[in-house]
Amino acid sequence: MATSPDTPPAAAPRRKPSRHRGEGQWAKGHFTPLNGNEQFKKDDDGLNVRTRIETIYSQRGFDSIDPNDLRGRMRWWGLYTQRKPGIDGGKTAVLEPEELDDEYFMLRVRIDGGRLTTEQLRVIGEISQEFARGTADLTDRQNIQYHWIRIEDVPEIWRRLEGVGLSTTEACGDTPRVILGSPVAGIAENEIIDGSAAIDEIQRRFIGNPDFSNLPRKFKTAISGSPQLDVAHEINDIAFVGVHHPEHGPGFDLWVGGGLSTNPKLGVRLGAWVPLDEVPDVYGGVIGIFRDYGYRRLRTRARLKFLVADWGPEKFRQILEDEYLQRKLTDGPPPEQPTGTWRDHLGVHRQRDGRFYVGFAPRVGRVDGTTLTKIAEVADAHGSGRLRTTAEQKMIVLDVTEDQVESLVSALEALDLRVTPSPFRRGTMACTGIEFCKLAIVETKARGASLIDELERRIPEFDQPITININGCPNACARIQVADIGLKGQLVLDDEGNQVEGYQVHLGGALGLEAGFGRKVRGLKVTATELPDYIERVIKRFEVQRADGERFATWAARADEEALK
Repeated sequence: MATSPDTPPAAAPRRKPSRHRGEGQWAKGHFTPLNGNEQFKKDDDGLNVRTRIETIYSQRGFDSIDPNDLRGRMRWWGLYTQRKPGIDGGKTAVLEPEELDDEYFMLRVRIDGGRLTTEQLRVIGEISQEFARGTADLTDRQNIQYHWIRIEDVPEIWRRLEGVGLSTTEACGDTPRVILGSPVAGIAENEIIDGSAAIDEIQRRFIGNPDFSNLPRKFKTAISGSPQLDVAHEINDIAFVGVHHPEHGPGFDLWVGGGLSTNPKLGVRLGAWVPLDEVPDVYGGVIGIFRDYGYRRLRTRARLKFLVADWGPEKFRQILEDEYLQRKLTDGPPPEQPTGTWRDHLGVHRQRDGRFYVGFAPRVGRVDGTTLTKIAEVADAHGSGRLRTTAEQKMIVLDVTEDQVESLVSALEALDLRVTPSPFRRGTMACTGIEFCKLAIVETKARGASLIDELERRIPEFDQPITININGCPNACARIQVADIGLKGQLVLDDEGNQVEGYQVHLGGALGLEAGFGRKVRGLKVTATELPDYIERVIKRFEVQRADGERFATWAARADEEALK
């Protein structure tokens, strides 16, 4: 495992300040904080804020919280202040943080590998009903998020979550975030290798570890041995992708440097094959490189993807091998082209043990505490007590015997949780949006849900795979650049010259071995009111113009601009 750097030395006199500052890389001796975030992290580790939450802030209330804790260190425990109601999107970038802050929090529960028991889901649902006004959203990183959380209630929420083996530790902040895992790990008939043991070991060694709790920015991880490439490995800081090595057997292909936001980059292969038992060590080396060599001067350049882009995969692998692992990695093959058109595991599928798993879709990840407790009851009655969340804002019930499948499907459908959803219900995702997020400019969740209903009504016969990702701001939490139709929220002018909510449109993005970012058509912006008309129009043009077997992304890449407007 990579070790933490020595205590930073006192700053030496600088002859050329700008050159000495560099990018703030610790490995080059640049320990002096170069922005406010780096300063508050140096002043006190974010993990230490828990004690103050439990002993001071939860006792004295919101107004007692230190600003560097409120908008900084509390993220290390999954807490963000949510947006004050009634502030329109035009003021998002204008108001000061304290003007946007409500006295309530979003709280993110990390669910590594998407693995849940019915007992855990029941507790999550009960907390939602008691402390979060019923809110609970499934995210595209397999987490569950609450809103309307009061600081006074946080210690009790932690007590209940931790009582069933869950936590909010480093669910946010400049930390190793939740580890994505295949939602069918260990059960799928076609699985190459089960990465669950590596997820557990990484969690044990690195999560909540002060040696890795001060990273330049967030660090996102994905581990999957599924041939369906089901964890969006292309857009994570580090990803381990299941492959068969011709000599050594099943293991993982190593990828680094993916990420979206305002400067998207796809991850790159290092050409290295990693056996299951070495995954945690390799993870430690890569996160160590990020901690030590990562850029800390500008927040906008502090993700690992910028270091990887500057170094290139050859140098990155060489530093990993020489400085962190002290050994060479084994060369290995790339993953094979996935079979099938969807990667979300929805529907009814046979497990390797002869039982079945059943994947189902809410609308855009929006559920509530009551629904979650009912899902737990239904899963208990039909399965073994195991569930999974997916990286597509969906859920799966595991271990269902054949004679129970029909009953389970009926019970889920009665909760409006579709096992065989339309392509629009199946393929539409949305971020939190202006309802709660301080960065957002437009509404997303309700708009996505109504869009699904409208498209199902207008184009009921449409049966092609299509992804429609809706984001409330440019930060791409809903992965707009890699969707068939990506919608980036912004304010636009309507026909009468009024400033209204709308979207910049990205078309033809994709994940998989043909991953790429969607194209932006010059001047193509759509108001929120026009959105159903626009998407209906472009989908019908696709149906008319597509070649046999052609998917939307391929058509959108070759279509003329007029067809996309």
